[in-house]
Amino acid sequence: MSFETVALGDVCALGDGAHAKISRQDSGVPYLTSKNIKQGNLDLTRVDYISEADFNKHFSKSGNSVRSLEAGDILIGIIGTFGNVYLYKETDCFGISSSIGIIRPDRKRTHPEFLYYAITSENFKKTIEMYKGGSVQGYTNLPTLRKVEVSLPPLDKQVEIASILKSLDKKIELNNAINKNLEEIAQALFKRWFVDFEFPNESGEPYKSSGGEFEESELGLIPKGWRAGAATDVFNVQSGGTPKTGSAEYWDGEIPFFTPKDSGSSFYTINTEKKLTESGLTKCNSKLYKAGTVFITARGTVGKLSIAGRDMAMNQSCYALVATNGYTHKYIFLQTQLLINTIKKNASGAVFDAITASTFQSLKVALPNIELVEEFDKILEGFFNSILKNIIENQILSESRDTLLPKLMSGELQVPIDRKYSQDQMLDLPLAAESKAQYSTT
Repeated sequence: MSFETVALGDVCALGDGAHAKISRQDSGVPYLTSKNIKQGNLDLTRVDYISEADFNKHFSKSGNSVRSLEAGDILIGIIGTFGNVYLYKETDCFGISSSIGIIRPDRKRTHPEFLYYAITSENFKKTIEMYKGGSVQGYTNLPTLRKVEVSLPPLDKQVEIASILKSLDKKIELNNAINKNLEEIAQALFKRWFVDFEFPNESGEPYKSSGGEFEESELGLIPKGWRAGAATDVFNVQSGGTPKTGSAEYWDGEIPFFTPKDSGSSFYTINTEKKLTESGLTKCNSKLYKAGTVFITARGTVGKLSIAGRDMAMNQSCYALVATNGYTHKYIFLQTQLLINTIKKNASGAVFDAITASTFQSLKVALPNIELVEEFDKILEGFFNSILKNIIENQILSESRDTLLPKLMSGELQVPIDRKYSQDQMLDLPLAAESKAQYSTT
């Protein structure tokens, strides 16, 4: 299979987002900057909005032809959050700032999905890093992007390669959608039982609606037999630490090391950016927390929660919430999710920029009897196990895709191989074996 090396500007039209100052508002059309572009995804936890009139003015078809986004456009962070990529879809509708570059493939020369995968490859990342300016805030410009070279096989092979890689991404997306539903059900059930007090009574009927008894407490009326207490009656707050970063013998081992950067959008974290050696763990103020421990970020990105999907150490910017008095990590995780808004109000400083151990001592909660918590835990056991299983499978699929990508892009692995392997069979490829072993203990 022959490859042709070309400059992006020879096979794509390039542009960027709006340079004009556009008024922000509380709702309307999302307006993204490079910080909202993740590798293959959008992060909309903090997003600005603009009016529909401003959107039509700056991004309509009658304006700049490239700035008016269309399906198949590749968006890349060029200022600030540098190099992350997203493929614009038919269902998307948002405006972008000039911190985002737009790469629109000439479909007679290159397939958009193939080019997207080529741009996410490690080889391309290494190439574009050479063009990166700025010591702290990375940036590049459109003339530079036009000069960056990519290798293209014939168009029909581009389609086949993209199909193989997309099949893995579709499986990942399906698992994410399943997890989102499972997580929403778990959250709704927790609220129904422990906030609305509609847990099943002895007859299996909703407690409050069926005339269940209540008694006064400092929190107001709570079910009879419950009591008002502090969040620290449910869990112990424990801290972490970091071994010397300049000591190479402490790093790049096998022990996951959780930091705020590792807190994702799902319930569990199974992989971390940094890892410790056994020696590093002994020189760290963090102990090795067991799988199932709930982590909460206390500085930086504050108030994000994760459940350790594997045994992990943790840095000093987080706290570990370790179950006590018979409570469970599922209960702690879902309860703390609801408490985060209260934590924000009580966090030190006018801005929600830190949590301390005393924050949890001041949080008052209605404490159910342990038998009810155990019953709830049994119901949700299958939900949480499925969520974790899907996250592990996604990690293996992602690593399989990332291993396949350079082999397909270089021609080392010939297409078609999608007729030989289904999505599920990709999990049985030899290249996934190491990942399977890594996560099999979870």
